[in-house]
Amino acid sequence: MELRERAYAKLNISLDVGEKRPDGYHEMNMVMQTVSLCDEVSVSTTEDGRISARCNLRFVPSDDRNLAVKAARVFLDAAGKAGQGLSLSLHKRIPVGAGMAGGSSDAAAVLRALNALYGAPFCTRELEKLAERVGSDVAFCVAGGTALATGRGELLKPLPELPGCKIVICKPEFSISTPELFRKLDSAPLRHHPDTAGILEALERGDLTAVCRRMYNVFEDVGDRRLRTVAEIKSRMLDFGALGSIMTGTGSAVFGIYTDAKAAQTASRALSRDYKFCWIAEPIGRVLSFEP
Repeated sequence: MELRERAYAKLNISLDVGEKRPDGYHEMNMVMQTVSLCDEVSVSTTEDGRISARCNLRFVPSDDRNLAVKAARVFLDAAGKAGQGLSLSLHKRIPVGAGMAGGSSDAAAVLRALNALYGAPFCTRELEKLAERVGSDVAFCVAGGTALATGRGELLKPLPELPGCKIVICKPEFSISTPELFRKLDSAPLRHHPDTAGILEALERGDLTAVCRRMYNVFEDVGDRRLRTVAEIKSRMLDFGALGSIMTGTGSAVFGIYTDAKAAQTASRALSRDYKFCWIAEPIGRVLSFEP
């Protein structure tokens, strides 16, 4: 039997980093948003007792280094199905090393597919708890939508949906190492923090302009020469009429939010002349219902 799931990308409407925790992670405070750009994931059972993955990108690993494989193993162990063979197929559209949780979203899609395959033994919250064992962003990607993520990113509070808009996503050729940016962040005090409370209030009012005015990512303050390219892309997006533009996650993808579809198309066409990956997406709601 084979089941297919879409693995949706995430964007950070805001990203704030707090103190380093005893476990070595940092306290995070982020407003996260699922968007329509997605990978396609299929899961089928096999008789050989192995869990393997194949992908349209050759450099993506097929063993436990792949979060999708790790998620499958975590699910089967928790469901009492250890030893079941699985074949995972990943067709990736979300760029790798972009700060868009592509690998985490694939893992979350595997959890949803396996839950459906085995008759839904876990509710949404239980799937999110399993996801915490796979990776920090995986828990958000299980249900997605618009959410406040705290702790390591695993403590989730659903928020009112982001108002309808077009989102232009542009990724420069380079990627940025997440551990490297955290090390640089630890070595210098942050100058600014996002107005997270203001964003939450704006979402409650459905005020997209107010949300966009407050979008902020503290990693853009880190002293890294590659962030000059991020700043250039942001500036061009704003010139084309974006209500706001920031880098997502630890980069290197940048996005701008537009209410005018034609302006979004114009921005995407212009940026695609200089950058290989440009995409127009839309925000989407939760892919699994909220269960208290």
